[in-house]
Amino acid sequence: MDNISATCIENNPICAISTPPGVGGIAVARISGKGAIEIVDKIWKGTSLVNARTHTAHYGEITDSNGETLDAGVATVFKAPRSFTGEDTVEISIHGSRYIQSRLINLLVESGCRAAGAGEFTRRAFVNGRLDLASAEAVADMIASESKAAHAIAVRQMKGDYSQRLDTLRNRLTELAALLELELDFSEEDVEFASRTALRDTAIEIQATLRSLASSFKTGAAIKNGVPVAIVGAPNAGKSTLLNTLLAEERALVSPIKGTTRDTIEETIDIDGIQFRLIDTAGLRTTSDTIEQLGINRTLDKISNASIVIWLIDPTQNEETQLSEITAKIDPSSTLLKVINKSDILQTPPHTEKDTIHISAKNGDGIETLRHTLVDAVIKGLPGETDMIVTNARHYESIIAAEKAISAVIENLNAGTPEANASGYSGIMISGDIIAQDLREAIHHLGAITGAITTTDILSTVFSRFCIGK
Repeated sequence: MDNISATCIENNPICAISTPPGVGGIAVARISGKGAIEIVDKIWKGTSLVNARTHTAHYGEITDSNGETLDAGVATVFKAPRSFTGEDTVEISIHGSRYIQSRLINLLVESGCRAAGAGEFTRRAFVNGRLDLASAEAVADMIASESKAAHAIAVRQMKGDYSQRLDTLRNRLTELAALLELELDFSEEDVEFASRTALRDTAIEIQATLRSLASSFKTGAAIKNGVPVAIVGAPNAGKSTLLNTLLAEERALVSPIKGTTRDTIEETIDIDGIQFRLIDTAGLRTTSDTIEQLGINRTLDKISNASIVIWLIDPTQNEETQLSEITAKIDPSSTLLKVINKSDILQTPPHTEKDTIHISAKNGDGIETLRHTLVDAVIKGLPGETDMIVTNARHYESIIAAEKAISAVIENLNAGTPEANASGYSGIMISGDIIAQDLREAIHHLGAITGAITTTDILSTVFSRFCIGK
C-alpha cells in the first residue's frame, strides 16, 4: 500500500488550500482527520471550535505561537461522519493574500498537520465510504466542467445515479455466477438451478446494455472535452472567415491567396451550454507545395477525429468531387453538415436542399441557423435523462473488457443450448466453471469502475489527477 492510502487509513490530519492558486478576495484552507478540530483550535482566537456544533460557522482570528494575529477569518466545523471526507473537518476562509495562505499552512503543519497530497481529501471520502470511485471522479469532472452540458453529466454521476446502474448490472452478473457455481457444488446430483437458455437471454440483455454504454463514450468524451467540429473545404471557400464569424473575433488570418491556412487552428465556443472546439483546416486541393500538403494531411486527420464536419462549399466553384474524399474519412457515427457559403454574392436566391444550410460567413447570414444545427447534432446523440453516458476513458476501457467477457459467456452458452437455436451451437456442453469464470471477469471489470474492486495502482492513478486541496 502506498503512503497516501496508508495515511488515509491512519486518519492523520492533513491540510491544504482548496481554492485555486493565486490572489483573490477569499481563500479557503481545508483541514481533515483525527484531531483536526483540536489542531485548528490551537491557532484560533474566538469561539472554541472543539465545543462547537457540527455544520456551524464561527468568526475569529488566526494567531501564531507568539499570539500575533495573522488574519481574521471564518471557520466552519464539520464533525465526523457528517463531512465530505467522513472525518472531523474544518474549513477556514481567509483573505486571499499569498503570504497569508502560505503562513496559515505553515502554522497548521507546525501544530500537527501534514500537507495533503493531490486528491487526498476526495480519496479519504472514498476510503471512508462517503463516495464510490466513479462518484469521486465525477467531483474532478465537476471542477473541470466548462459548459452546462458537461456540468450536468458530472452532477448526475456525482449523485451516484451512474454507479447505482452499474451496481445493478454487477449484481445481476453475480446472481448468474452464483447459480452456475451452485450447480457445480451439486454436479453429482444432476440438479439444474437455472436453464442455460434463461442464463443466455439475461447475458444477451446485459451485453446490449454494455454495448450501449460503450457507444455513448464518443459523445460523452466530446461533451466533457468540447465537441470537435472540423471546418473543411477547398481553398478560399471561407473557412477562416466562418471561424472568425462564429467566434465574433479575428482569430484566423483571411486572405484571397489560396493556401494561406497551412495548419489547423483550434478555438472553443459555448453555444446553448455546449462547448464546441472549432477547427479551421487547410484547404483541400492538389498541391506540389510540401508544407501545404502537410497541412492538408492534418486536415484529413481532423476529419476522421471530428464529431461534426462542416463541409463548406463555395457555390462559384464545382466542389462536388471533394465530397467522396471527405465522407470516406468521416467516422460513421459523426455528423456531416453541408454548408453553402457566399449567399451574399449569389445572383439568384439559394434553393435550400434537404440537409443543406446556406450562409454568408462574411456578413453573418444564416449563422444562427448553423449554430442551432450544431447544437441539434449534439443533442440527438445524447441519451435520455434516465440513461447513462460514459465520459471517462478508464470506465470505457473497463466496460469494453466486461462486454468482451460477457460475449465469451454467450458464446459458451450457445455451444450447449440447442433449444435457443443458437448459431454457435456445437452440441458440446461447455463446463459451468468456465462460464462462471468469464462472468466473474465481467463482474471484476464493472467493480473496478465504482471501486467495489480496486487496487492501489488504480487509486493512485485516479487521485493523482486531482488538484491539491480536493
